[in-house]
Amino acid sequence: MLAETTSFTLDGIAARMIRVEVDVHRGLPKFQIVGLPDAAVREARERVRAAIANCGFDFPLQRITASLAPADLRKAGPAMDLALAAALLGAAGELCIEPLAGWSLVGELALDGTVRPVRGALAMAEEARGQGRRGVIVPEANGPEAALAEGISVRTIGNFAELAGLDSGEVPGQVAVPAEIRDRDELPDLADLRGQSHLRTAVEVAAAGGHGLLMIGPPGAGKSLAARRMPSVLPPLSGEEILEVARISGACGIGDGTVTSSRPFRAPHHTVSAAGLVGGGSPPRPGEITLAHCGVLFLDELCEFSRPSLEALREPLETGSVTISRARGRQALPCRFTLVAAANPCPCGRGEDDPRCRCTEMAARRYRAALSGALVDRIDLVVAVSQPSAEALAGPGGESSTAVRERVITARELMAGRLGEGRTNSGATPEEAGQFKVTAAAAGLLAEAHQTWRLSGRAHGRILRVARTVADLAGSTAVGEEHMASAIQFRRRSAQ
Repeated sequence: MLAETTSFTLDGIAARMIRVEVDVHRGLPKFQIVGLPDAAVREARERVRAAIANCGFDFPLQRITASLAPADLRKAGPAMDLALAAALLGAAGELCIEPLAGWSLVGELALDGTVRPVRGALAMAEEARGQGRRGVIVPEANGPEAALAEGISVRTIGNFAELAGLDSGEVPGQVAVPAEIRDRDELPDLADLRGQSHLRTAVEVAAAGGHGLLMIGPPGAGKSLAARRMPSVLPPLSGEEILEVARISGACGIGDGTVTSSRPFRAPHHTVSAAGLVGGGSPPRPGEITLAHCGVLFLDELCEFSRPSLEALREPLETGSVTISRARGRQALPCRFTLVAAANPCPCGRGEDDPRCRCTEMAARRYRAALSGALVDRIDLVVAVSQPSAEALAGPGGESSTAVRERVITARELMAGRLGEGRTNSGATPEEAGQFKVTAAAAGLLAEAHQTWRLSGRAHGRILRVARTVADLAGSTAVGEEHMASAIQFRRRSAQ
């Protein structure tokens, strides 16, 4: 006898629907799963066997063949356990699964029949909706996440024994309630950054326009302090961005399952590999840049990162996505993030202006060799940071994050009206940047800088985008000479 259910497997951060077909017929007892299952899927045979027996059902002592279609797609993870067990009992005549027509089942089975949570519940619910399914049944712990998907019914069950209710013609489980979106978390305040007015301005410009920021200076100057306060001046996530971030974190199994409007902040260690940073492996997994989507990626001690890791950032910084190609296929992952990086000027960290620095010029060059010109060319703001004075450290703090965030939100509203909802000046196309209103004096200043520093076409365009952000923060409709001068100052360090 043959029975069929549907479930899902993760493919990167997306879900793919799987048809679970089970055939039970006479023969020597054997349980076989075909359709490119990985080790976790093959081990489902033992989990399903024990769960069925411990929930009061009779496991058929016959020849059992389970096929997972499409057959050419590799199936990974335990999310198909529940669908496999239901189809098996349906094929054996132990359970009437007709009420499940149009419903998909997701969940890992414990040996006692408990339905355990899986990764990617939101992505699976959205895929079920896209495939025209009536609804999806998920573990209780995944219910709030899966119910965030609109336009599809989501029900939850806690134990496989609840499927016994199918014999009465009813779909089992409780209706899932969407997770409550928590307000922004309490974040460190930018007021803690004393002195460093130039650095505070750079943080504000970077937050408003989504521009990359590189801070170069000695240890203890406030680089890391400024970077970790960047999320506090960013606007909260929009409704669409909340779903994007929840989908990524759910598929990667990070976080505690809560949904918040705070933007992600990722700070990988400098020993991270290129695959860990941008994604990779077999099967491919998202990297830190995807986990930082819609948020901030902080790279401390930038010169300590390996050259391949840093060079792998070049395309994602330009396009906002990364494509991972492997023998089994390609995956395009989102990675629209704000890069914030910190670096020391030399191996000892003090820099040539400090008499205590004993680094030779050759040693300093070797230290900075990890930063290629092509990478630095893609970072809009480069700021030299010096040690704050004792008077500045003892003085009052600067503006609070709340005050700065209000200006950032206002500037982003201007950008949205010019470029479209959710877009910032850093992502403006060359055609869109060419439409920016620029005064003659500002255009002349940019032309002079281009000639003096022999700027690349990319650097020229990025200065213009930064100047547009400075003008937006000032509430100006046109880029003036003072706005362009500020943008050029932020670029000057990288041009030298």
